[in-house]
Amino acid sequence: MLTLDTVYQAAFTLKQVARCTDLIRAPKMFPDNEVYLKTENLQITGSFKVRGAYYKMSRLTEEQKRKGVVACSAGNHAQGVALAASRQNIDAIICIPEGAPISKVEATRSLGAKVELVKGVYDDAYLRALEICKETGKTMIHPFDDEDVIAGQGTLGLEILNQLSDVDVVIVPVGGGGLIAGVAFVLKMLRPSVKVYGVQAAGAPSMLNSILNDKIEALKSVSTVSDGIAVKCPGNLTFEYVKKYVDGIVTVTDDEVACAILNLMEAQKLVAEGAGAVAVAAAMFNKVDIKGKKTVCLVSGGNIDVTILSRVINRALLREGRYTDFTLALQDKPGQLAEISAIVARLGANVVGVYHEKAGSDTDLNSCTLRLTLETRDHSHVKEIKDALVKAGYKIVAELV
Repeated sequence: MLTLDTVYQAAFTLKQVARCTDLIRAPKMFPDNEVYLKTENLQITGSFKVRGAYYKMSRLTEEQKRKGVVACSAGNHAQGVALAASRQNIDAIICIPEGAPISKVEATRSLGAKVELVKGVYDDAYLRALEICKETGKTMIHPFDDEDVIAGQGTLGLEILNQLSDVDVVIVPVGGGGLIAGVAFVLKMLRPSVKVYGVQAAGAPSMLNSILNDKIEALKSVSTVSDGIAVKCPGNLTFEYVKKYVDGIVTVTDDEVACAILNLMEAQKLVAEGAGAVAVAAAMFNKVDIKGKKTVCLVSGGNIDVTILSRVINRALLREGRYTDFTLALQDKPGQLAEISAIVARLGANVVGVYHEKAGSDTDLNSCTLRLTLETRDHSHVKEIKDALVKAGYKIVAELV
């Protein structure tokens, strides 16, 4: 059984490898509320996962260490196991879904682990890892459904209480449930009045569904930018801990996560991956009641692929009305582009893209289209520009939403 003594032992063991990450107030993001960010995105491997992985592996027998370990992961647990293995001279094989971000795969290899890419998602990688265990006798280091792993993740709860003893609310990302199980257990044992809320991606609500139906349920598929929490089925242990110690679970959309990632970068100069930003998204979009409460959002990881980051930023800018893209139908005659440019300039938008196309085979021979991509201030600014163009006699025939 998980005990506080085990978590304290984990904290002592982790002093030689994991950082005690900073707890940062976020007044620019939350001017009306007292919200803090627990910055596990700045952990040694860019994620909290090293805590549970290292502690679990420190508890292996010498025989188990000699035979080596196997793990499956979308990336962050992989890096945690790889680092722990290199520090403890243990051979490690990591099964990673082939769609995982390249940056996470290469980071795992750079830490010395052998990587096997597996077709499918996390659950497929897990089945392959089990096969390797059976074939080789290596020990499986489960990413969440293991009490030593949960104890390692629970050290975050100890740190939060040491850094903010009168915390009222803690918001935690949830995939398989190892992180929230450990954190919630510690908080409820040491300060029962603290409210602990979990956050899942709307496209992967496996723990939420299981809690609502009071039994573990596996999703047929998952779809979310938050790949670190894209888990089809929660763990048996984690389900029980969540049911007992967590006050509620909410979901956030990919658009809300994108906005959280963008705001963390702009306001706090912090890079978070999708899974790392879901707690912040829940606070930003009022999924959890934080008014008048000292709130901690756990930013669980920052290992985001730069190509994904670029798409996420563009999506967030579009959602916030700071980027717009629409097409006008025009008569093909001189002076129109100059007039449209004058309207846009007068209203203070910045043109970043223009595409002019002559009539197609199915349109009037004297017509053309003009596609504009603009940087704008907000949705009201976008509306002001569109209204001015319509008032000037132009017709908007398409827009990016």
